[in-house]
Parts: sequence; structure tokens; C-alpha cells
Amino acid sequence: MAFASFDSQRAAAPMGEINMVPLIDVMLVLLVIFIVTAPLLSHAVKLDLPRVSAQPSQMKPEKIEFAIDAAGQRWWNGEPVSRPDAAQRFAAAGRLQPLPEVQFRADQAVAYRAVAETLADAARAGVHRIGFVSQPEDH
Repeated sequence: MAFASFDSQRAAAPMGEINMVPLIDVMLVLLVIFIVTAPLLSHAVKLDLPRVSAQPSQMKPEKIEFAIDAAGQRWWNGEPVSRPDAAQRFAAAGRLQPLPEVQFRADQAVAYRAVAETLADAARAGVHRIGFVSQPEDH
């Protein structure tokens, strides 16, 4: 784009106005492109889908509440169990479909060894959906 002038006095001075015609041409071309392509973006196939009356089956996994108190006693859904008994129950739960969810509660005074043993028993049985339940801190 040439910005020349035939005025000899203003030939060295910078031009203070912008030629808007090329900018308007570009905007109009872009507008035409968007107008043409917009209907193509919302292209959808109209289908008449069949109607059914069956409800989708929603099998909710069993929930197991497992706890270890301060004395190290293990509890399965509120029932006291020994470690071998808990391992057998985890093995039975690992064969269920869908896999059950274990809500694990442990007293803060319990030895970490009891918690680690329980987690190892559950992992060995194939029960991997374990959530740790805690109390929020009072501020």
C-alpha cells in the first residue's frame, strides 16, 4: 500500500489517517465465510427413534462398613470379627459383581499395623474400592 501525496509541503510529514477500505473488505469476506459455513456446523440427522418402556437397570454396589476401634477390634457392618474372618469376608466380597464399596473407619489411637493388615487383606481379595471415613476438624 502506497501512501504518497502530490503535495510537496506535506510529502515528508507522516500520514495521520488510516485507509479503512482494505479492513472493511477483509471483514466482509469473513462475514460471508461465516454465513456460508454456519448452517453446515449445525447439521443433524433427524431420526424417529423407537420407544421402549423398560427402565435401565441400576445395580448399586453393596456398602460394607468396616471399622477398627482403639483396642484393635475389627468390626464388619457393626459385628465384631477376627482378622481371619475379615479376610474370608473380603474374599467373598471380592467375588461379587459389582464390587462392593468399603467405608473404612479406624480410631486415631489404633496401631497402623492393624490398618495395613486390613488393607492388605482387602487388596489380596480384589476389593479395591475403599473409602476412608474421618471426622472434620473443629476450628
